[in-house]
Amino acid sequence: MTEETELSCLVVEDSPMMRQLLEFALARIKRLRLTPAEDGVDGLRKLAKGKFDLIITDINMPIMDGLKLVKRIRSDETHKDTPVISITTEGSEEDRQRAMALGATAYITKPIQAPQVIAKVKELLKID
Repeated sequence: MTEETELSCLVVEDSPMMRQLLEFALARIKRLRLTPAEDGVDGLRKLAKGKFDLIITDINMPIMDGLKLVKRIRSDETHKDTPVISITTEGSEEDRQRAMALGATAYITKPIQAPQVIAKVKELLKID
């Protein structure tokens, strides 16, 4: 990837505070353009409008949870290979395994640490 290439990231998180925290952390990655979504349905609407390089989704959300969203993303021709980071309050191994089985690329447990999120995003987008 060249230095100038802009990358896009969809952040699907129902909590405005968590969404802001993620946006604030990811703003440190210079060429990353963020698109916020309030829940899985909003996320799907935004996915239908464009292509993203990375998707970050909370698991526990109303209307459509992150697990259903990951399943839909993996069945969508445009985004089936897009890296997906699942974020959840559940530290349980079962939730992690379900997210990974459905096609999540990585898994982060809340409370999230900005350096951990930044490192994972940079790793998945292959940014130095």
